[in-house]
Amino acid sequence: MKNLIKNPSDINRIEYWAATAMFVFSIFFLVSGSVNVQEWRLRDLETRFNDAHQEYSYFNNYFLPSLVRYITFYGSYLLLAFFIVPPLSQKKNITLNIIFTVVIFYLISVVLAVTDTWLQGHLFSSYTEAELYAKLFQESTVFSFWLLMMFALYNIIKYLAVYLLENSELIQAKYRVITRDGIYAFIIWMIALFLMLISQEDSDVVLACAACPLAAIFVYCYAMYAILPNIRGAAKPFRAYMKAFFWIALLSSIPILAILLILISEPHKEVAVITSLFNIMFQLLFTAPLAWYVYKHRISVDYEIKGLQTALGRSTADLNFLRSQINPHFLFNVLNTLYGTALQENAERTSEGIQKLGDMMRFMLRENLQEKISLTREIEYLNNYIGLQSLRTQSSPDIQIYTEIEDHTGTLQIAPMLLIPFIENAFKHGISLKERSHIRVVLMTKDNTLYFDISNSMHPKPSNDPEKDNNGIGLSNVRQRLKLMYANRHELSIRESGKEFFVHLTIQLD
Repeated sequence: MKNLIKNPSDINRIEYWAATAMFVFSIFFLVSGSVNVQEWRLRDLETRFNDAHQEYSYFNNYFLPSLVRYITFYGSYLLLAFFIVPPLSQKKNITLNIIFTVVIFYLISVVLAVTDTWLQGHLFSSYTEAELYAKLFQESTVFSFWLLMMFALYNIIKYLAVYLLENSELIQAKYRVITRDGIYAFIIWMIALFLMLISQEDSDVVLACAACPLAAIFVYCYAMYAILPNIRGAAKPFRAYMKAFFWIALLSSIPILAILLILISEPHKEVAVITSLFNIMFQLLFTAPLAWYVYKHRISVDYEIKGLQTALGRSTADLNFLRSQINPHFLFNVLNTLYGTALQENAERTSEGIQKLGDMMRFMLRENLQEKISLTREIEYLNNYIGLQSLRTQSSPDIQIYTEIEDHTGTLQIAPMLLIPFIENAFKHGISLKERSHIRVVLMTKDNTLYFDISNSMHPKPSNDPEKDNNGIGLSNVRQRLKLMYANRHELSIRESGKEFFVHLTIQLD
């Protein structure tokens, strides 16, 4: 998948620090023994050894085997995530990396089997040595295969999340409830859940720990999308926000309670109730302030950016005005003189070209300085440009230029010079005097929506062409102008096949 990861270093950094944090916390809890679940597990383990009349040692039968497991899981994860999966995703050295993957998971199963002989040493009183080794190795192999499936599922979800990040702007335009913050949080949540599962934590504890952060991601996205934008005009916005947020936090606890009551084992059903109540407090004390802070910070940044854009726009307008003062009357007088001369010499094509060029210059010097102009004037400029370009190509039967531009008579307005870069690009890259070439331009309006489609042939440039590696800045600039002036009111699709280039643009006009 081409350009799947827009910035791999960001994703790798998140993965590395999330995995390292989980590893450090696991070692800390192992050393301190401060987690109630671990204390319960240690007491249960010691009881089993005593009931089997086997000698129990905290260091040999719990601490050391657990430490070896944590180190093995952490090291294996780093190898797979950063050295094996990336080339596999790019289809490089597939066979070799698959072999490495199988070897790593086989070694994990061996480590699990060996450490289980210490963690489950009380079973020696119930099995012969050979039977116990066979049983533990079989269980560790099954668990290792389960880890492999989990890791594969995790990578599918991770690369899907990365794809969402790369296309977040397009996705947010259609589904505004999805935010980049939410996608990043979901990636971190998946990594934490994966590491908790492979650490063989109690399933009830994993479910309880995973529920609240996942609910927080959905509640955060909803708050950013629906709650915060709607309370901006309230007399006391923070109070209105917390009131609305309380009901969302309360509602989020209902599915958590229902799901946990189904999934959590019978002796620990109270964990479901405790988790659902904790979720309400977690959302109110953590998620709500975080969403409020991020939203306010984002609004202040947007205001600052708009201020800078306004200042930049004024500076650009002033510069354009100064440029327009380079005696435009002199240029028009020269064009009028050339136009009269061409008519006297019966050079109809030359006079037509000079007339169109004069109209275009008048448009650029006057109306191009305005923020919005009539769509009719923009269409006139497009027709003049196409007509001027057609003068140099109409003598070639291998060049076809087809236009279907609607004559607009309404009052719709558009930012000036917004459409012309696409047509300029079509003539620049789509016309060859040596090969068959074509350009097709369609422009129409329906209600307040403008539909603009353009396609053109593509030709490889000669190796000595100075413009060979220069794609220009026209399309990049028009993308930025569309984002600034028609945010959430346009759709731009650009694609190319082997020999043709396509542009589809729709804009909701004023």
